[in-house]
Amino acid sequence: MKILQRYFAVNIAQAVFFVLVALLSLTAFMDLTGELGAVGQGGYMIQHAFLYVLMLLPGHVYEVMPMAALIGTIFTMAQFAASSEFTIMRASSMSTRMAAWMVFRVAIVFVLITFVFGELITPRTAPLAERLKLSAKGTAVSQEFRSGMWTKDIVRSDGVRGPVTGSRFFNVRQFRADGQLVGVNLYEFDTNFRLRSLITAASATFEGNNTWRLADVTETLFSNSRVLPPPGQQVPKGERVQNTFGQETSAVATRKLASMDLISEITPKILSVSSSDPDRMSANELAVYTRHLAENKQGADRFKIAFWKKLIDPLAIFVLMALALPFAYLHSRSGGISLKIFIGIMIGVSFMLINTLFSHLGLLSTWPPFFTAIAPSLLFLALALGALWWVERH
Repeated sequence: MKILQRYFAVNIAQAVFFVLVALLSLTAFMDLTGELGAVGQGGYMIQHAFLYVLMLLPGHVYEVMPMAALIGTIFTMAQFAASSEFTIMRASSMSTRMAAWMVFRVAIVFVLITFVFGELITPRTAPLAERLKLSAKGTAVSQEFRSGMWTKDIVRSDGVRGPVTGSRFFNVRQFRADGQLVGVNLYEFDTNFRLRSLITAASATFEGNNTWRLADVTETLFSNSRVLPPPGQQVPKGERVQNTFGQETSAVATRKLASMDLISEITPKILSVSSSDPDRMSANELAVYTRHLAENKQGADRFKIAFWKKLIDPLAIFVLMALALPFAYLHSRSGGISLKIFIGIMIGVSFMLINTLFSHLGLLSTWPPFFTAIAPSLLFLALALGALWWVERH
């Protein structure tokens, strides 16, 4: 049985490797074609485009590994059927359960490889690729809105701890690749959502310990929200807003400061995550950002679905390889190897389309994120079990 297991593993691994190389070559070619339009902008040259595409390949490994495992396993099973090897294995007392167990053990390796690329490699190479592209162009991180990046923060009485005293909206015009913020606007509200301060700064640098150093600051206080120190003195570090909103007043005070420290739960990592594609984030980053959105009472369904998909999609390799096993029971008169590979490609494409469809339907219909992520795998698992039942009895 060990020899048979090794034979299964070697043949499936070779086929999956060649399919994976083919799929990665195709996706890399498409990425490079898309980057050609950006070549020549600033200092972004063709060598930068090649390096950028190369650094995106780990993310594509995570994306195409399930399809590569499916097609490679179908190719191996079809070869076993065409050469009657699988028939000989069955005649030698190998049951369907034993064959499924051997395929399952091979699938474990592919699942682990997929997790490594998705959780350890891609979250590091994807940001590096974006920083390479931005630094070569000499531009800042691009944002979805012309007004810049927006995010929300909670104001607490003691830095990042203590009871909540209000909320703060961040507006950043540019978020540079080195983590520096340019064109910062901070809108701070009390617990009754009344504006109590407006802070604008030319730039901001993260100093660690949840502290931002704002430069060239203009601070506007509404309704005597803070007692101002004498002119020429800065606000002591750690000083918090006083809740003096018991009376309505139109008092407004404005001052300019060379620098100012701001304590906030927002960090460069959260800002970079908020502008990243969830598909290129690790499960840990998705969990952290989802928790941040929940604390600020913001919609997090999209990131919750991405989190569960990040955990479940690699496990779909088990399902797809189980779906490939019935092809070993089909004799050559049921179609040649090329036809079976074509069917495998169609199954893989169908899985990817249904997986994407369920993600959008779950987001629109507010389905539970876990169900949205696992439903396509359960559907194809039912198909795999049904196909195995049918071929074993026919």
